[in-house]
Amino acid sequence: MFSHNKRLQYTVRVSESNPGLANLLLEQFGGPQGELAAAMRYFTQALAEEDMGRKDMLFDIATEELSHLEIIGSLVAMLNRGAKGRLAEAVDSEADLFRSLQGAGNDSHVTQVLFGGGPALINSAGVPFSGAYVDSIGEPTADLRSNIAAEARAKIIYERLINVTEDVGVKDALTFLMTREIAHQKSFEKALYSMDKSFPPGKLPGDPRFTDLYVNTSPGEGDMAGPWNSGEKWQVLVPSDKNTPLDGGEGTASVELASDDKAAVDAFAARGASNPSRDPVTGADLGVLSQEPKDQ
Repeated sequence: MFSHNKRLQYTVRVSESNPGLANLLLEQFGGPQGELAAAMRYFTQALAEEDMGRKDMLFDIATEELSHLEIIGSLVAMLNRGAKGRLAEAVDSEADLFRSLQGAGNDSHVTQVLFGGGPALINSAGVPFSGAYVDSIGEPTADLRSNIAAEARAKIIYERLINVTEDVGVKDALTFLMTREIAHQKSFEKALYSMDKSFPPGKLPGDPRFTDLYVNTSPGEGDMAGPWNSGEKWQVLVPSDKNTPLDGGEGTASVELASDDKAAVDAFAARGASNPSRDPVTGADLGVLSQEPKDQ
């Protein structure tokens, strides 16, 4: 059961109305790296988690992400508040109101006109929130890595948002939210490494012929060696006709078909077979001919 506390987790202090900045902050409200996406990702993972320690952690972080959604939503609402009243009450002339909405240099007019300045579940480009942002796979060793990356991506978005505003109060709240992304990333990393076997993800081992193979598919000038492709643990292969396919086969695709299936496929292939000797005039050819200059 959730219980809402009317006090924000962090105080929101906005210096002045700024619909353009409000629109940018929607990236962390309804965007793919935003707080709602994070909350839903961790909440659904927690419901399916069998380990009580990870379940507790995921519920805690998911619920905190909802509190961060509230902070971002409050920032958006406060930044829009002045413009919201002016638009709703039409205190300016039509032309002045229109210019004020367009003056931010972005799509803030969309959120003003469609949503009355409130925080809508869209990103800064107006794209609606999607459950497709939740990329959980149901395997903790994979999901925790995805969570670490998600926190890192969210931190980068917060950094970019901090860099585009001079509002001290907004910067302060965004810095808090950015910092919590670091803390969550640490928790997910600790949870990942607390598992006896965290790599490779899943249960099945890889084929030992290929697990330590680095395939250099772009050989030539610019080749670089590093721990990702060189050393005692790596075998480097440059693909060629002599070593590819890697399984030693012909490198073709085949299937064993029942006789009736094969007959049907053969009939289909015969019906759609091309005739290389046919070279009809096409519509494109006619268009070119019609544009050619005529003899004087």
